[in-house]
Amino acid sequence: MSLQTIARRYASALADVVVARHEETEVGQEINGWAELIDDNSHLGEVFSNPTVPYDQKRGLLEELIRRTRVRETTASFLRVLLLNQRLANLKQIAERLGQVLDDRHGVVSANVTTARPLSENLQAALLETMSTVAGRTVQLSFATDQAIIGGVVTRIGSTIFDGSVQGQLERLAADLVNH
Repeated sequence: MSLQTIARRYASALADVVVARHEETEVGQEINGWAELIDDNSHLGEVFSNPTVPYDQKRGLLEELIRRTRVRETTASFLRVLLLNQRLANLKQIAERLGQVLDDRHGVVSANVTTARPLSENLQAALLETMSTVAGRTVQLSFATDQAIIGGVVTRIGSTIFDGSVQGQLERLAADLVNH
């Protein structure tokens, strides 16, 4: 089974629980914090992923960390399930997928916008409005700059890319010239 499939299953199950308990924001933040903790501390990640470390030692470490971080019971229970199923080392991917699942359930879609130069706040707001209309959903935009695109805008919503960059136009023109 692929890591993406595993992450989707755990994230969907946790999303069901946190939506029912109205804990989406709090548990989401705690899970992200734990994912960073494990990802940033290579020793910790190694202990949780190493099959030679006895389960009781892993459980003791997890319980101590839960006690120190004072997370909600929903988060603590989820972390225990991951440990029991030897998936705690995959928490980063699960946390990322959880954010996507919760956004999807709330009708929010994420989009990445790349421009050659930073956009003004007015242009960002106008682009947000346009993208929300095109997507038919609430859009959450993140902005990046890349001088290589020369000018224009490249927008990615999920797996769909809208390439309105000068670089993209030049590449399409070159391809057309080669094919004719």
